[in-house]
Amino acid sequence: MKRLKSILKTLVLLTEFVLLFVLAANIWVYALTNGRTYSRVSRIPPRDTALVLGTSPKTKSGAYNPYFISRMQAASLLYHHGKIKKIIVSGERSTGYNEPAAMKNFLVNQDGLPEEAITEDPGGFQTQISVRRCKEIYGEDEVIIVSQGYHNLRALFYARNAGMNALGFDAQEITRPESYYRNQTREIFARVQAVIYYLFGIEKSFGR
Repeated sequence: MKRLKSILKTLVLLTEFVLLFVLAANIWVYALTNGRTYSRVSRIPPRDTALVLGTSPKTKSGAYNPYFISRMQAASLLYHHGKIKKIIVSGERSTGYNEPAAMKNFLVNQDGLPEEAITEDPGGFQTQISVRRCKEIYGEDEVIIVSQGYHNLRALFYARNAGMNALGFDAQEITRPESYYRNQTREIFARVQAVIYYLFGIEKSFGR
């Protein structure tokens, strides 16, 4: 019985530690990115370049993914209001799947942006890697990162740790219950991962 009580006590303490660490990590990310995200195009300071983070262009039904549409519209808004001159569309590319090409195609054909203003980054299969490639491959330190607000906080945390002077422009949030709560919950733990990466100096490798 004593051994069982000891095990239960240890489990309780471990659970409390994990919960406190999750809370502390999220507070840390919020604190370090506070004031660096914008939802109104009139308020965000201009930068030469926007980094648009990729997501699946379409849903399983074949319809356009509303998160994708929202990010493209946000990037287009920045460009048409003269807040940026260039756009890096960063996402995953594999056989039969190409997020950067889909983003560029949408911005050019749907929103009327010039092709020469858009650079495809096919190696951005994770947020940290998209941010690092923006600096190390494309030489951009001062950018506006475009994604949904909950995602921008983590991206800005990675950018800050990489020595970048980045801002975030929040694409319109998608509030459908089937995706909203899932994404919000997932992001809580993704921020914990970002903090662990920072504390232990973990950087994912990527091709040149």
